[in-house]
Amino acid sequence: MKIKTCSPYLNYIADNMLTRQYSLRTVNAYLSWISNFIHFHNRRYLTAMGDNEVFKLSDPLILKRNMSPREHMGPH
Repeated sequence: MKIKTCSPYLNYIADNMLTRQYSLRTVNAYLSWISNFIHFHNRRYLTAMGDNEVFKLSDPLILKRNMSPREHMGPH
């Protein structure tokens, strides 16, 4: 199965995750988070941002969704 997006980068991530047998639901969730992150930061490169800019997107989402600190840390 293949997931097609408008972005070659997101296609690469989806293909990689599907190769590692992630579920479709998990792949779609990750692609959504990554896409939101990229658009929130106006498509700037991660290496061009400081640590505080990286967390600017996650902090409002955590408060809005009442996420626990464990969920905020992400998968390990």
